[in-house]
Parts: sequence; C-alpha cells; structure tokens
Amino acid sequence: MKSPEPRGVASAALLEWLPQAPDGEAIETLRKAVRAGLGSSAGILADEDLQLTLFCLYELHYGGIDGAHSDWEWEPGLLAVRREMERDFEAALRAAVELPSLEPRDSDGVAAVLFELTAADTGPSVSRFVAKKATLEQAQEFLIHKSVYQLKEGDPHTWAIPRLKGRAKAAMVEIQADEYGGGRPDRMHSALFARTMRGVGLDDTYGHYVDAVPGLTLASSNMMSLFGLHRRLRGAIVGHLTAYEMTSSQPNRQYGNGFRRLGFDEDVTWYFDEHVEADAVHEQIAGRDLAGGLVEAEPELLEDVYFGATAALTLDGMLGEHIIASWEKGESSLRVTAPAPV
Repeated sequence: MKSPEPRGVASAALLEWLPQAPDGEAIETLRKAVRAGLGSSAGILADEDLQLTLFCLYELHYGGIDGAHSDWEWEPGLLAVRREMERDFEAALRAAVELPSLEPRDSDGVAAVLFELTAADTGPSVSRFVAKKATLEQAQEFLIHKSVYQLKEGDPHTWAIPRLKGRAKAAMVEIQADEYGGGRPDRMHSALFARTMRGVGLDDTYGHYVDAVPGLTLASSNMMSLFGLHRRLRGAIVGHLTAYEMTSSQPNRQYGNGFRRLGFDEDVTWYFDEHVEADAVHEQIAGRDLAGGLVEAEPELLEDVYFGATAALTLDGMLGEHIIASWEKGESSLRVTAPAPV
C-alpha cells in the first residue's frame, strides 16, 4: 500500500526509516519512540500513533508498503520492537473482555456458548442505521472503515491454517476457500468488496483510506494480525473468525438493503448478498467443526477461543459506538476528510 502519513513520533520514526536498509540507529530511534508512546498512552486500543505504527509493521507481512526496504520484514530488532507493542495490545484486549465459563465442553457445547455470546451482543447496530437512515456520505464512510480489512478479506485468518490439524484445519480451509472465491478471482470476497467501493464512487486501492480512519479501525485489523501471526494465539484467531461468521449474515442483509434504499443495484450489493447466504452456512461450520473441533483436539485452547470471540465483539462494539455517535451528532466518523470520491 502507499505509505501513510504519520500520526506521532513512533509512526514518524518508522516511516522515515523504512525506505532504507535496517540499521541499529533506526531501530533504537523507533524503540525509544514506541516506549515513550506506550508509557504515556491513555490506552493503546484507540491510540492513533501506536495503532498506525503496529498496522504498518504488520503490513510488511502482507502486501508491503511502497518504498519500504524488503529486509525490514524479518529484521530481528524490528520484530523485538513490535513484540513490545503486542504485549501491551494483547493485555489491553484481555482486560477489555469478559469470558464465559471455562467449563470443559464438547464441540457442540463450545458452539452453543459461542452462539449465545454472539446472540447476546448488544453493541450499537451500524447495519440497522445503514439500512434505515444513513445518507450516501455516511454509507460511503462505512465502506471506508471496512476497506482497511475487507480489501484483504480472509488473509489474517489464513495464517492459522498451518497451525491447525484434523477437523479444525479442514473446516478452516472450507471457509477460507469461499472467502477466496472457490478459485475464481472475480468472486473473491475482497474483489466483490472492491466492486462495491467502485460502485459508490470510492477508490478501491488497498490502503487508500488508511489516513482517513481512526485508530480504533486500525486496531480491529491489528487484532486479527496479532492473533493470526502467533501460533500460540491460534485459539484466538479461530474464536475471532467464528464470531465474525456468526454475526455476519443478518447485518449483511441489512447493509444490502441500505444500499438498495439509496438507489444502488446488485453491482454494489453483491458483496453483502453473497455473505447473507455464505455466512449462514459458515457459522455452523465455524462453531462446531472449527472452534468446537479445535477445543476437542486441544482442550487447553478453550480460553483463547472465547477470548478471540469476545475481543472481536468488543472492538466492533467500540468502533460501532464511535461511528453512530458521530453520525447522530451530524459529524463524520473519520479522523480526517476522506479523499474525494473517484
């Protein structure tokens, strides 16, 4: 993606040094900036500078950042700095969630708990707002928030595949195969989302709107990368994906209806309509075979499965509250004015 604008001393230090080959001075400069940010931040979950820095560090493992030297991806000193940020980020996520009972359960029992968790989610409904009363500008803002993840949909969860085995691996592959269009590039969910963005006049280039979204939006994406990139957190990425699949079908129906209300046709709504059908199937596979199958094979991962699910619901709720509160005050939910529609 294009190199974003820095939001503070840590992201400024990182982005300044990325085009050059790694060296000790660069790493020490970044380490000091990150430690200062971690020491003074009121909370890492919404910290603009730290979340952008972490997002860029993770992006080195995806499509990369324009102009960044390729040696940075596996530079040990940079990974050590990222690890310091991840410790604070994970601790903040764990402190923000409330887990259900950790009583041992079989796969059906695990699925039942996760269905209860997602059904009880009382977070603000951005989907209902979009369906009933969002303006075109607000609907575009919603897509801009989602684009940070949706234009690479599936990738953070795919990191888990080599860390799983048996029933859980097979379930993950089945779900991810649909995310990637069953081998058809034009039906990849990221491609369908890009089509939606173009249809409403937005730029579908990955990372185009990173400068516009707040730290909470970046935190939602960073959480997936944190869970997906660490083998020890394979339970959390499984719980995260399961919660997403269980809370996707009905909201996507409402999003599709909202864009139809605004006068758009299936070119724009195809992405949402596809998820209504696909995720109604995925939620069953994810609950019983993916999450339930993983816990049956590795019972010690039960807590992290629930952690991943509740963290997904919690951060989505925090972001939803911010978006709706902004809209109800007649304000933008973005941190800066988005680039003009194309």
